[in-house]
Amino acid sequence: MTKKQKALKIAELLQEMYPGASCSLEYKDPLQLMVATQLAAQCTDARVNLVTKDLFRKYRNVQDFAYADLAELEQDIRSTGFYHNKAKNIIAACNMIISDYGGKVPSNIEDLLKLPGVGRKTANLILNDSFGVPGVVIDTHAKRLTKRMGLTDNEDPEKIEYDLIKLLPAELWGSFCHQLVFHGRALCDARKPKCGECRILPYCRFGSGQG
Repeated sequence: MTKKQKALKIAELLQEMYPGASCSLEYKDPLQLMVATQLAAQCTDARVNLVTKDLFRKYRNVQDFAYADLAELEQDIRSTGFYHNKAKNIIAACNMIISDYGGKVPSNIEDLLKLPGVGRKTANLILNDSFGVPGVVIDTHAKRLTKRMGLTDNEDPEKIEYDLIKLLPAELWGSFCHQLVFHGRALCDARKPKCGECRILPYCRFGSGQG
């Protein structure tokens, strides 16, 4: 079985196991997704959703964030951690969206990556989930699982992204990455993976002892 065949088989099994897998951050538009994803750095999605419930009532559009008082925004997002940097980046990104992109979150990766606080993971998530543009989202779950499964030998998220692009058709990129998150939470735990309960075991380098 080639690596590409293995990747497709794993994708097929993940689709059967997690057919409704989607982004666990709660948002209504590309701007809210951008803010929520920035807040999710080093923080759980559950905690972010608690914070954004009130945050998105208070800051309703890109202007509200762009012209926010830094100290006040810091306190509003404090419980997500690293709030000094996150608040500074959110305000700067929203100012750039207004000045450079007519107040709309851009829908291509080149422009998204110019926004402060937006890396490839955030950019690809926005493209996938807000604009329907295929992108590969490499978070901690995707990084861990793709290495374990033998789909990559790389540690760098951008290199892992390109490895998956070669292995999977574009229409699977978004769903595959969301399903990896669900699988990482349900079975493929960082410390104690439940290999005995995993249907992917025969195709997994880690669980099947394939080296």
